[in-house]
This record gives sequence, C-alpha cells and structure tokens, in this order.
Amino acid sequence: MPHTAEQHQTQQHLQALNDALACGTFLPVQRMLNSLSPANVAHLLESSPPRLRHALWQLVEIEDEGEILQFLSEEVQNQFLQQMDTQEVVAVTEGLEADDIADILQQLPDTVIREVLQAMDAQDRHRVERVLTYDEDSAGGLMNTDTITVRPRLTLDVVLRYLRRHDQLPGMTDNLLVVNRQDEYIGLLPLSKVLTSDPHITVREIMQADVEAIPADMPAQEVALLFERHDWVSAPVVDERGKLLGRITIDDVVDVIRDDVEHSLLSMAGLDESEDTFAPVLKTTPRRAVWLGINLLTAFIASAVINIFEGTIDKVVALAILMPIVASMGGVAGSQTLTVVIRGMALGQIGKNNTQWLINRELVVGIINGLCWALVVAVAASLWFDDIKLGYIIAFAMIINLMTAALAGVVLPLFLKSVKIDPALAGSVALTTVTDVVGFMSFLGLASWLYA
Repeated sequence: MPHTAEQHQTQQHLQALNDALACGTFLPVQRMLNSLSPANVAHLLESSPPRLRHALWQLVEIEDEGEILQFLSEEVQNQFLQQMDTQEVVAVTEGLEADDIADILQQLPDTVIREVLQAMDAQDRHRVERVLTYDEDSAGGLMNTDTITVRPRLTLDVVLRYLRRHDQLPGMTDNLLVVNRQDEYIGLLPLSKVLTSDPHITVREIMQADVEAIPADMPAQEVALLFERHDWVSAPVVDERGKLLGRITIDDVVDVIRDDVEHSLLSMAGLDESEDTFAPVLKTTPRRAVWLGINLLTAFIASAVINIFEGTIDKVVALAILMPIVASMGGVAGSQTLTVVIRGMALGQIGKNNTQWLINRELVVGIINGLCWALVVAVAASLWFDDIKLGYIIAFAMIINLMTAALAGVVLPLFLKSVKIDPALAGSVALTTVTDVVGFMSFLGLASWLYA
C-alpha cells in the first residue's frame, strides 16, 4: 500500500510539474523540488521523459546535485555527468561517501577520473582510490572506508569517551571494528554491548572474534547472500593479508539485490539492467534491434526444420494447425525449469554435488507432465480431426519435447555459465530454439513415418 501511495504521489508531482512548465512558471517547480528528499527527486527525474527531465535538472540546487546523483540509475546518472566539467564533478561529489563517489566516477572517461582525483584533497583522494582499485561488482567496490576502529586492550570507558569526541557516527554503525597495531581485523564490538556492559572491562573480553571479515575480491552477489543469511547490518572488508579496508552496509547490499533482480528480468528480453525507461528513440532502437536479429536467426532455424517436412504438411493439413501446440508446451515447460535453475544458481544452491539429482528430478517431472497432457491432447486431436494416428503422433511428440525441455532447462544455464555467458541473457533464446527444433522435428518426423 505505501508503494502504491508513493507511485500516485510521483504521478501527481509529474502532472503538476508539466502544468507549471507548460505555463512557464518555474518558481513553483523549483520550490516543489527543494521540498522533496534527494531520493524522491531522483525518482521523479527517472520517471520523466527526456525534455522534462533536463528542465527539472536545471532547477535543482547545485549543493543537492551530488546527493541526487547517487540515487539515479547508471544511464540517467551518465546523462547528467556528460554535461559537467571537472570542477563541477568535484563540486557535486564533495561530502559524499567514498563508495558513492567511486560509483559516480566509474561512469566517466579515465582522463576525467584522473583530473577529478587530482582536484580532491589528499585524504579524500586516497579513500576514493582505494575503492576504485577494486571491481565495482566486488566487496571492495561496495565498501565504504569511513569506519571506527578500536584496539582490544582498551576499556569500554575509554571507547565511550572516544566515541563522544565524534560529531556523529558513520551511518548504520552497529559495530565497532577491532584491529591490532598492524590494522589487521580481529573482531567486532557491538555498540549494544558497549552501552550495556561494565565500563571497566576491556574490548577483548566482550568482542566477537568469531565473525569473519569479507575478502575484498568477493563478488557482490556472494556478499548479498552472506548479508541475507546472517541478517547483517554491516560487515568488515579486508585485503588478502587480513588488513581492514572498510565496511559494507546494508543499503549497498539492497542496491546489489535490486540490480540483480533488474538484471534477471531485463536480460530475459535481451535488455541491459541500466535500461532507462524514458531513453530516447535513437538509443532504445539499436539495443532492441540486436536482440531481435538474434531471435530472427533462431526463428529461421526452426523454419528450416519445418521446410524439410513440407511434403508431409501438404498431405496432412492438420499438422500445420497442431504444430504450435507441441512447440508452445515445450517452451513453457523449459522456461519453468530454466527459471528455477537460474534462481538456484543466483542463490548459490546449485553445484557439482546436486546437479545430477536436479536433472533426474526435472526429467521425471517432464515425463509425468508429458504423459498427462499428451493423453489430453491426443484425445482432443483424434476427435477434432477424426484421425487416431494424429492423436498418437502429437502425444509422442509432446512427451519427447517436454523431456527435452526439462533437460535443456537444467543443462543450458550450467553450460552457458561454464563458458562465461550470462544464462539470464542467453538462456531463454537458446531454450526456445531447442524446444522449437525438437518439437517440430519429433512431430513432423513421426507424421512422415506414419503417413508414408
């Protein structure tokens, strides 16, 4: 319900902004923008067509631009960054956390990145460079270097006095990070224990030494799984020598989870996860054209199989009517298996030890469903065309195709992953090609044999 209310509010804002801009009254628009939070302004910008979007950006206060940029998708973010010079980029990133600055800089050319880094003060430059050395889809790329560390020999009373010297704690600080003199991570000190324990005991006595830090090179998807499994709010990140580099917070993990969902959803249609809903025609058309071309190629393959049996189709016209049923049933069954397997792979549940069990399970499911629906379709086809042979043909073809779909739904994503191809991106097209070709080949092949 809150989500629906927020969507309704966004549409109301867009209507009001459109009306105001149409009348040329910019002052009310600017006041409305300044009354919204950076996250809501970003949502409003992403919900606007290009002309309105750029008009709104011109009305955003300069000091708010950096906060708004970090909430925008990569593509929309890049549209605004391309219009900025080095000094403007430095200005909008001032005051942001190191990981957010790194995310923004990664949208820029290398020459601009170097110029922006040189324009920063030494401390900020060092923090951002540390994050930039790691891939953006790794723990090192997600981490924030703003941490509070303590030594194990300190008493809690000293720790509390140290904390009071800060104007504010870094966002989502639920633990203090315990390190030795070499800055090597050795444990966590929950703030709840600092506040409720005897102030005269030492950090070493109550710290949690059994919580392992996250390696900086761990993929972002694995980091998200760890946070989900352990219900973490934050977690320390270390290099290969165990030295503390920073920490990851739950807000960054939520972004990873959201990006993964968008990637899986859009990849099924051959689109990039950063696809802008309101991207211009000249940007959108080429992206979709490539995927349509690939799909057309696979369609030609299926058509070539049909063409082999042209003579049989000419003799038995009913085959042309029933062909789509076999292909469609195989496609749906294969998509069900493919979706389950891709999800299992994303959650880290599928490996060498359980792949064979999964293949066997899907084959049995395919056989059972194949037998059930083959009987239904066979009876319907026999009565419809008054031809029992046709019932046998479509029944056996459907069983063959559903078994093939089940097998392909498991094997294809595993194979694609092994050759470094994204299963979410290529799996559905490859699966459709397999089920179409096998479905037409088995149905028309059996027909050619029985009607010969």
